[in-house]
Amino acid sequence: MANKQYKTGEKAPESGKYKVDKLVNGKNAEDQTEINLNEGDQFPPSPSEGEAAYWVKSS
Repeated sequence: MANKQYKTGEKAPESGKYKVDKLVNGKNAEDQTEINLNEGDQFPPSPSEGEAAYWVKSS
């Protein structure tokens, strides 16, 4: 089962670590950075590319 994706600007449904899955523009993300978000925090752009991204929960 694939992890649910969350788009830049959406709010995190639960606290945890998230990583960029891919960029919204369709390019593969080179960024492997994990970020910690609390429930209700907004997903940021990709830290390395500065572009809108799809995030997945990593742990």
